[in-house]
Amino acid sequence: MTHITTRDLDEFDILFKNFFNNGSLFAPVIDRRIGHPVDIYENESGLHFEIAGSGLTKDDINILIEGDVLRVSYTKPEDDKCCEVNDCKYYHRGISKKSFNLGYRIPLAKYNLGKAEAAMEHGLLRIDIPITNEAKPKTLKIK
Repeated sequence: MTHITTRDLDEFDILFKNFFNNGSLFAPVIDRRIGHPVDIYENESGLHFEIAGSGLTKDDINILIEGDVLRVSYTKPEDDKCCEVNDCKYYHRGISKKSFNLGYRIPLAKYNLGKAEAAMEHGLLRIDIPITNEAKPKTLKIK
């Protein structure tokens, strides 16, 4: 017979809480692993997203800001069937051309989504979100 102590439950409770607490300044809208290649980093100028877009143009990708949510998506056309049209035979398919829909909740107290900028270069979408003036470090003069 196994005895479960209060200490065992406390350790499980901490493990359970830590599993769901990512401690990040921003959080994905959907709390799951992202299957699309994305780099997210911050420096003194703000928050930066780099999203892979192999074979896509800037017109293929949609960027939508709704309140504190940044959403980036691409929908693969239904008529994108190379093999059926060209009678081709793939030996290896390593380039992902799947639809994606990414969403991130951005803390508006720190970042200014209204001044976000996006650029696409060499198959890499870059979104830059500046830090708000209120969140920037300030110096105080001693009186």
